Amino acid sequence: MQQRKPYYITTAIAYTSGKPHIGNNYEIVLADSIARFKRKEGYDVFFQTGTDEHGQKIELKAQEAGVTPKEFVDNVAGVIRGLCDLLNISYDKFIRTTDSDHERQVQKIFKRLYEQGDIYKGAYEGLYCTPCESFWTESQLVDGKCPDCGREVKPAKEEAYFFRMSKYADRLIRHINEHPEFIQPVSRKNEMMNNFLLPGLQDLCVSRTSFKWGIPVDFDDKHVVYVWLDALTNYITGIGYDADGDSSEQYKKFWPADLHLIGKDIIRFHTIYWPIFLMALGEPLPKQVFGHPWLMMSGGKMSKSKGNVIYVDDMVDFFGVDAVRYYVLHEMPYDNDGNVTWELVAERTNSDLANVLGNLVNRTISMSNKYFGGIVSDKGVVSEDVDEDLKKTVCGAYGKVTEKMETLRVADALTEIFAVFKRCNKYIDETQPWVLAKDPAQADRLSTVLYNLVEGIVIGASLLEPFMPATAQSIASQLNTSLRDFEQLAQFGLYPDGNQVTDTPQILFARLDMKEVEKREEEIAAAQMAEAAKSAGEQGDAAKPEAAVDMEAKPEITYEDFAKMQFQVGEIISCEAVPKSKKLLCSQVKIGSQVKQIVSGIRSHYSPEEMVGKKVMVLVNLKPATLAGVLSEGMLLCAEDAEGNLALVVPEKEMPAGAEIC
Repeated sequence: MQQRKPYYITTAIAYTSGKPHIGNNYEIVLADSIARFKRKEGYDVFFQTGTDEHGQKIELKAQEAGVTPKEFVDNVAGVIRGLCDLLNISYDKFIRTTDSDHERQVQKIFKRLYEQGDIYKGAYEGLYCTPCESFWTESQLVDGKCPDCGREVKPAKEEAYFFRMSKYADRLIRHINEHPEFIQPVSRKNEMMNNFLLPGLQDLCVSRTSFKWGIPVDFDDKHVVYVWLDALTNYITGIGYDADGDSSEQYKKFWPADLHLIGKDIIRFHTIYWPIFLMALGEPLPKQVFGHPWLMMSGGKMSKSKGNVIYVDDMVDFFGVDAVRYYVLHEMPYDNDGNVTWELVAERTNSDLANVLGNLVNRTISMSNKYFGGIVSDKGVVSEDVDEDLKKTVCGAYGKVTEKMETLRVADALTEIFAVFKRCNKYIDETQPWVLAKDPAQADRLSTVLYNLVEGIVIGASLLEPFMPATAQSIASQLNTSLRDFEQLAQFGLYPDGNQVTDTPQILFARLDMKEVEKREEEIAAAQMAEAAKSAGEQGDAAKPEAAVDMEAKPEITYEDFAKMQFQVGEIISCEAVPKSKKLLCSQVKIGSQVKQIVSGIRSHYSPEEMVGKKVMVLVNLKPATLAGVLSEGMLLCAEDAEGNLALVVPEKEMPAGAEIC
């Protein structure tokens, strides 16, 4: 028997500061679909996820809760693992950075790097952001605040150990240039090279003395290992790496990882810090790091105080596991942020899952029972054009799906699978079984039509299994068959002739009443706002409406004045900070077939990586101007509240770059 090729996939480990929202859970569902797909392709897959459990933020949260840090993380880690299980995640290992074997290896790694001169002792003085657990210099701040999260920073000074990052920078640059697949999508690679590596790396602080909740440096017990040297090494400690050279057979089998799947906000740590740590240890680098986009709430980040946080268990309770899995996988673009709302999930459930898939399965089983007592037989009475086109679509789907999955375009892969189900529905319209049933002479043709439908559904369900496993199994069960291996999917006609489908078809996805969806969403939002108000000592204020903003009226204009302004939808294809300014971002904006460079004073509200991929509203014919030495050829439209918070104005629905705004 041929040995299966190993495939090692990881997610970022979830930080145990609190319950994750659906945007955090998207990553684990994405990774699970890839892992399941690879298993069906015949790979020996090892899928690791877990929790990151050390740091000052957790120490402070535990104090606020009146429990020990270990008690705090035990509780949150249990919640996170429970959500993974709820979502039917097929992980092989759930690692925790408080696991004793991980902690021991981190201590050994730290000591080894110190003894070989890559880590040295010094002192750190700078501006510290507690939520991000990061030090910053004055020049790195944006409007005096943390450039990553926009929160306040405080002066801090402490003794610390540092890693000599610059020692390995040139080697990492060469690796990235020689391995174009290493960082994906390409926009993330360009960002890392241009914003961090090419300007030069500073040495990295890798220990702390101002808090205790961390892995102790065993040769200097005043220090604990700082977050990234602890958290990132889980990818090797979890499969048996040993810093003394006695690594397990599992480690030798699965390292280097085939794929680190992470959020775009931590791409820097995984494509700069982590590879350099591995170089210092003499270990191979992972084959690919994919920085996926974010799942946003109506284009903005989620907030409990606004009552717009969506938790996956609430969604699953209402829509079901596979409906939620389908939505987050299908609605996330490859490298642009996606949106999630209760209404959008309901609409997609009704259109794709109830109408296209559920209705197809129900109709096919019902007709098989009505006309043939549930017996499905291929009588060989074909209509060449119609039948051959159906078979071509169904049997060609696996190749198309595989091609999409090889480049991690999971949403596109799902679209190809649903093209099978849509083609089957079209086949029903073309063959009209209810008409055939009226003519006894057409009985064999009717039987063949129903056989073809069942066969098409089985192939489609077999492809669907990695993405919606419970649904695929339910379809196979109702058709009284098994889901097929991928190598069988190019062959049409494997469904056992004379097999009998269930006599009582189950509804896979019921159509949802949008009023009921809205009601449930409002109930959850109200509960969140009440909870937020209570925790802030402001019970009763949760229902206060958002404050309106009044502004001084400007002089009236005529329609002719307005008609002079040209507004179009633009797509931001790249963005970077303007070097001479703390407030400005420079975006390259695609408008139709043109690309305009636009400078905007929104750096304190958006990071460059957040901007990439957004569809925005642009004043196109504004006279060009030079800002901080950079040419600007237009204006991005923003809304501003009374506190000066800005939000880009974006189209409510998907619109192409260049669409006119009128």
